[in-house]
Amino acid sequence: MNGNGGPDAGETAARLAEAIRDASHCVAFTGAGVSTLSGIQDFRGKNGLYRTVDADRMFDLSVFREDPMVYYSMARDFIYGLEEKKPSLVHLVLAGLEGQGRLAALITQNVDLLHEKAGSKNVIEIHGSPARHGCRRCGYSMPFAEAAAVVREGTVPTCPECGVALKPGITFFGENLPEGAISRAIAEARRADLMLVLGSSLAVRPAALLPEYTLNAGGKLAIVNDMPTHLDRYAEFRLEDLSDTFRALAGEFGIEGGDA
Repeated sequence: MNGNGGPDAGETAARLAEAIRDASHCVAFTGAGVSTLSGIQDFRGKNGLYRTVDADRMFDLSVFREDPMVYYSMARDFIYGLEEKKPSLVHLVLAGLEGQGRLAALITQNVDLLHEKAGSKNVIEIHGSPARHGCRRCGYSMPFAEAAAVVREGTVPTCPECGVALKPGITFFGENLPEGAISRAIAEARRADLMLVLGSSLAVRPAALLPEYTLNAGGKLAIVNDMPTHLDRYAEFRLEDLSDTFRALAGEFGIEGGDA
């Protein structure tokens, strides 16, 4: 393992850039820490969502079925204020790396749509997405912008045909992860000779197991996170500060927006 965000962090970031250049199939895996740079709360950090609201109830499927307003009232700012959020330094650099052909795929635990907003194309959302809100009876679908406008007015988006509450495409507790997304994510993790694990404490399973597919296939891990993970001792690169690391990577690869 090399580096931990200390005095040699800049040197470690430079060596990480070289590893990205040398990789034949580099994949990124992102968690909530990436989006805290955009002003979005994470879940388990010192100021995380779990410390301020009952997040277990917010994303509980049985609670949603009983009273959808529990989710929509709690998520009003967290999810439905996303149109005001801008991609962070990390989002922009990852999109730039993909544009240069250096990043093959981006696997994310996040549901904030910021990777797409930054310009990333091959995004695998393993916890679903609020991009569409669907009717559980007839399959009617409402786009995020339309649903968000309703939620910000303090009401619940409903199906115009059935009159029932629409559910966002986010995976709630009590639901299986999207099968197609998980299958694609596992395939990409197995192919990766380098996986960038960014802003994730690797505490939520089964998503947290994905880097192990890379390790088991002989690939290397680069972990950048301000909290320990259970895979730190196996990482080829270990840094703590996402901003510093990605500012350095932006310079190494000539990606504009790296000073965001």
